Formats: sequence, C-alpha cells, structure tokens
Amino acid sequence: MKSDNHSFLGDPPKAFILLGASDRPWLELPLFVVLLLSYVLAMLGNVAIILASWVDPQLHSPMYIFLSHLSFLDLCYTTTTVPQMLVNMGSSQKTISYGGCTVQYAVFHWLGCTECIVLAAMALDRYMAICKPLHYAILMHRALCQQLVALAWLSGFGNSFVQVVLTVQLPFCGQQVLNNFFCEVPAVIKLSCADTAVNDTILAVLVAFFVLVPLALILLSYGFIARAVLRIQSSKGRHKAFGTCSSHLMIVSLFYLPATYMYLQPPSNYSQEQGKFISLFYSIITPTLNPFIYTLRNKDMKGALRRLLARIWRLCG
Repeated sequence: MKSDNHSFLGDPPKAFILLGASDRPWLELPLFVVLLLSYVLAMLGNVAIILASWVDPQLHSPMYIFLSHLSFLDLCYTTTTVPQMLVNMGSSQKTISYGGCTVQYAVFHWLGCTECIVLAAMALDRYMAICKPLHYAILMHRALCQQLVALAWLSGFGNSFVQVVLTVQLPFCGQQVLNNFFCEVPAVIKLSCADTAVNDTILAVLVAFFVLVPLALILLSYGFIARAVLRIQSSKGRHKAFGTCSSHLMIVSLFYLPATYMYLQPPSNYSQEQGKFISLFYSIITPTLNPFIYTLRNKDMKGALRRLLARIWRLCG
C-alpha cells in the first residue's frame, strides 16, 4: 500500500474525487432535486433581502446593514459549494481539481468565520437597541457598523489564509478520494498521509476562537436583553422586544449548532460520514432558511419586499 501511495509524495494530486452520496446511488437524485430547489430559493431570498435593504429608506438602520451582509455571505456560501455539487451529482466524473479544491475550502472558511462575527455584531446591535434605546442612534452609527463589517471580513480572511498555508503543505500520497460533497479543511486534512497534529491543533484553536468567542458574546448580549425585557411592564412591549430578537436567535442556532459539532470535537472522534451531511446542512439548508426566517417574522422587511415587488412590477409593466 505504501509503495502505491508513494507516487504522489511531494507532489499534490491533480484532482480529488468527491465521493458525496455515490456510495448511496439511490440518494443522488433526491439530493440533486433538494439541492437545486434550495439553491434557487437561497438565491432568490437573499438577493431580495439585499435589494430591499439597499433600496428601501426604512431599512437603512444598522440592523438591516448587518442583515444585508449576512444575506450576501449566504449567497456566496451556497455559490461556493452547490454548483460543484450539482455538476458532480449529474455526472459520472465526480472530481474537482486540486486548485479548485483549495479555492473552495479557502473561500468556504473565509465566509464561515466572517459570518460568526457578523452574527455577533447583530447581537450587539440588538443589545444596544433594547438595553440602550436612548443612546442607540449615537452608539450604533453607520461608521461603527462599517468598521464591524470590515473587521468580520478581514478576520475571516486571516483565518482562511492560515488554514490554506498549512493545508497546501500536506502530502496526500496518492489518496484522492475525498469522502465529502465539497472540499472542507477537516476532510482534506483527514486525507493526508502525514502527521497532521499541528494542522489539527491550529484548526481547533482558530475555530474555537472564531466560534466560541462570538458565541459567548451573543449569549452574553441576550442574557442582558432577557433581563431588560423581563423588566418591561407591558406584555405588548415584551412581545415586540422578543419578536425583534427571535429571528436572530433562530439563525444563530441553525448556524452554530452544526458548526460546533463539526469543528469542536477531537480529531479522533471526527466521522467523515456524519461530517459530510452536517456540512451539507449548514452550507445549503441554513442559507436557504435565513431569508424566510427574517421575512416571515419581520413586518418592516415584509413591507419593504412588497414595495420592492410593486416597484419591479411597475418597471416591467
């Protein structure tokens, strides 16, 4: 076995075979249909939120600035992975080039870490709006929102850069079958024939920082929010305050629960079989659900979307 694998030692493979669901042929067609529908819905929903946030003057508040960036992240998230998955499911050649794989996991991890910080910034915004309402407009000014968004994108890029530099140095020794639907750092590291202790440790430390620190800030913010809301005398006021936060909490849960399970377990416990389906969930299902969670539970967004559709209808008519 070692002699067969030695041919690629020192040189990266030209391509990886993405196993996906090919070990379960009966699953490929249903998954293809689900992925295609989810991708179309994710594109339409997130594009609609971005356009509404830009065009409608009523949505120029910090909350919707962060929401438009979250929608853009989800848009990029799905586009990074889903088209390749759809092509592979509809073809007998389920491959991706080594360079394409590197770009895919680099962008995927960049967007994922950026989203962690954007979600934390959204929690900070809700804390300011509910706990510091009189100072909200002064504290959460547009320049601060832009700085937080820039910090999110730059931090995510820094994490991705470190992961790429470490991962591209790994030898793969002829092992080309990647048991996943797309290229992701844990699955690629698992494929290497070298000692990956350093990669595993740095991945765990960086992901713990980018997942646990924002999550701790989110939980702390909502602890203060819950205390402030419970002090509100009016039941209508409490309901309105909880309503503005419930959508964000649902999105945080959908994003963080699978990501925490996926990245914050010991490498020895990592199961590629479970991991690839969990990756499928937060790479396509979560970005598809996010716009519907916000539009169905937010009167301002529903009103803005109706006005946007009316404007498009007038232009087309």
